[in-house]
Amino acid sequence: MTDLTATPAAPKKRHRNLAQGVVESIGASIREGVLKPGEKLPTESVIMEMHGVSRTVVREAISHLQAAGLVETRHGIGTFVLEPPAPALLISPDTIRTIEDVLAILELRISLETEAAWLAAARRTDAQVREMGVALQRILQEGSIEADMQFHMLIAQATGNRYFVDILTHLGTTIIPRARLNSAQLSHDEPSAYLQRVNREHEDIFHAIERRDPEGARAAMRTHLSNSRERLRKAQEESAGG
Repeated sequence: MTDLTATPAAPKKRHRNLAQGVVESIGASIREGVLKPGEKLPTESVIMEMHGVSRTVVREAISHLQAAGLVETRHGIGTFVLEPPAPALLISPDTIRTIEDVLAILELRISLETEAAWLAAARRTDAQVREMGVALQRILQEGSIEADMQFHMLIAQATGNRYFVDILTHLGTTIIPRARLNSAQLSHDEPSAYLQRVNREHEDIFHAIERRDPEGARAAMRTHLSNSRERLRKAQEESAGG
């Protein structure tokens, strides 16, 4: 005996699959720049002919594209490609206030910047090394947070991978613990002794990149960031215990 209740399922599923195929095709054209922001999509009739689907399928596909924020339909005019949405900010610098917050950022940086240092040592140009050297001299002479951040940004740039730069740019000065907390005071160090240790760590990173030593650069960056983390962790434990 035929199960009549199952009969409508197949056409609906096929309908959804056809619509999804149109969505994927148009979405790919948008992502690849074939269809640019502000451009008008082909008419429903043209899309029907291109994909061999019904008007209902096309309209469902357009509805999905609208829901995804890829297109908008202006009644009586047509459907247009939208500007891509701005990427969501996964980390807000304004929320990084406590020792716990800075420790969490340092854990992220250890994962991120040790590999950045490795890549920078392998890929850096002579010009990039000279820029790093200038930033290092500023760190040694001024001890400024800006020079410290510039040094780390130059390493990110030397990777040749813009995503390292994008992430560090988004984090801003939150990548430098002493920009948020008095690290020397928290670790019960004399400011000069604290800066001397940090300066030596920066020098080790620079020299490894300068001599094109990826493993040495990775190790030096890990030592630098791990030392920062341990200094703050010790201060946090003493604070909690006291």
